[in-house]
Amino acid sequence: MPKEQSSKSKRQVIREQRVKRQRQQRLMTILVIVGVALALSAILIIPSLQRSLAPVGEIVQITPVEHPMVDGTTLGDPNAPVLIEVWEDFQCPACRTFSETIEHQVIDNYVATGKVRYVFRHFPFLDDAAATRESDQAANASMCAAEQERFWDYNDILYANWNSENAGAFTDKRLVAFAETLGLDMAAFNSCFEENKYKEQIDADKALGTSRGVTGTPSVFVNGTILTPGFVPSYEEIAAAIDMALQGN
Repeated sequence: MPKEQSSKSKRQVIREQRVKRQRQQRLMTILVIVGVALALSAILIIPSLQRSLAPVGEIVQITPVEHPMVDGTTLGDPNAPVLIEVWEDFQCPACRTFSETIEHQVIDNYVATGKVRYVFRHFPFLDDAAATRESDQAANASMCAAEQERFWDYNDILYANWNSENAGAFTDKRLVAFAETLGLDMAAFNSCFEENKYKEQIDADKALGTSRGVTGTPSVFVNGTILTPGFVPSYEEIAAAIDMALQGN
C-alpha cells in the first residue's frame, strides 16, 4: 500500500473515531438532560398524584349562620357610610383566627346595623412555591360557592377544616367535598371549579391588594386606609377606625 494512501486511511480512522466520540458525548448529554427532566417531573407530579389518590378524610361540618345582605363576597348595605375591605388567604392561620373571632364582632356590631359594608378580597400567596396550589384552588372553590350565594358558608367551612399550609387540607377532592357538605348544586359547582371560572377576579383582587400595599394577610382597610400595617388589627382598633370614619360623615 502506498505511503500516502496509508497515511490518508489513518487520518480517516482518527476522524471517524473523533466523530463517534462526539456522537456518544451528545447522546450522553441528551440522556442526562432527559433524566433530569424526568426526575424533576416526578418531584412535581408524584406529590400531586398522591394527594389526588388519597381519601378525602374527615370533614369538620359547620352550621350555616345568617349573614346580613349577602352579595357574593360582600356583606351589608351597599350605601353604608363605611367600607371595610379585608385581603385574606384561606391557608393563613392569622386569617382563620381573624375570621372566627374579630370578623364576627364587626359583622354583628357594624355590618348588621347598616353602618359598614364589608368586602372580602382574595390574596392567595402561601402556595406560590408549592405544586399543589391549595390557596389558589381554595379561592377558586369559594368563588364557585359565591356564584350560588354561599361564599360565606364556604368561607367558614374552609377555615374550620384548615390545619397547616400546603399539607393537603385543601386538595381538589376535599374542596369538592366541602361543597357537597353544604348542599350546593354540584353540577354547577363542579363546572365552575374545573373551569377556574373566576381566576381573573381572584387575580384582580390580588393585584389591587399589591397596589394598595398588601404584603401579608389578613390586611384590613377602612375607607381605603390600611390598619396596623404588618400586624393583625384588634377588634378595638377596627371599631375605633369605624367610629372615627362615622364621625367624619
